[in-house]
Amino acid sequence: MTDRKPNWLLGLIFFLLFEVVVFFGLGYLVADMGIDNQYQAENTIVPNWVKAVTFILLYIVCVLIAVVLVSNLVPSKHRGQLMPWVYLSLAGMVVMLLLLF
Repeated sequence: MTDRKPNWLLGLIFFLLFEVVVFFGLGYLVADMGIDNQYQAENTIVPNWVKAVTFILLYIVCVLIAVVLVSNLVPSKHRGQLMPWVYLSLAGMVVMLLLLF
């Protein structure tokens, strides 16, 4: 029972590292998209919409690649523990979108 806690903490550290790397990497890729000043008379939602959708699609691709790699590396008895991390990353994507704008 005590062996499970260090594994969970190690998973949390890798998860947070993955989220930080993906956020800053994708933030760098979509930095030139969109309009910084949202409150202009001639501002439209289209440039920022393109930035948001591009970020979402690239983030989901990164998560899918990570899921495939991790599920191939861990033993089959531990694969059931992978989905809560995926759901947590999808919830974290909403927070990242708010931080991105």
